[in-house]
Amino acid sequence: MPLEQSDDELMLRYRDGELSAFQELYRRHSRGLYRFLAWRSGRTEWADEVAQETWLAVHHARTRYAAQGSFRSYLFQIGRNRLADMQRQPDIDDCGDWEMVQDSAEATALDRQQNLALHAAIRLLPSEQKEALVLQHFSGLSIDEIAQVVVAPAETVKSRLRYAMRKLREQFKQEETA
Repeated sequence: MPLEQSDDELMLRYRDGELSAFQELYRRHSRGLYRFLAWRSGRTEWADEVAQETWLAVHHARTRYAAQGSFRSYLFQIGRNRLADMQRQPDIDDCGDWEMVQDSAEATALDRQQNLALHAAIRLLPSEQKEALVLQHFSGLSIDEIAQVVVAPAETVKSRLRYAMRKLREQFKQEETA
């Protein structure tokens, strides 16, 4: 049974012209990237556009790629920067119209209700805490990968995650007693 290749190995194979390596990277990370972008932007159409631009940027940068850490951090940082560029455009009307990004096959009504409550609570977090939480819990990044993406020390990321979880617990505790 062959060992699974690392993301960096796959990217280096893609750099050398092997399309199947890119397809595997896309399979591994497209969903997590999309979830992160959707949470960060709040708009499905922005997440769609930025995700495509991110993968296109990876394609264009493939010949210059050098394994320097985590491919996933590299990918998410490109996406984060592209989204920030989009949000800075003067013709973007960000009225805070959040759309839920959920899998269409969510199970029961209770699951959906709990999911909606969690999403609503997460949206109330400060942006840096929300970003760290989404990167870890919805996109599966490690503390070190998150630190690379957000360009902050790992201890800062840990603090953001701790504060986010504390605020979520407090919010749900208040709702329980109400």
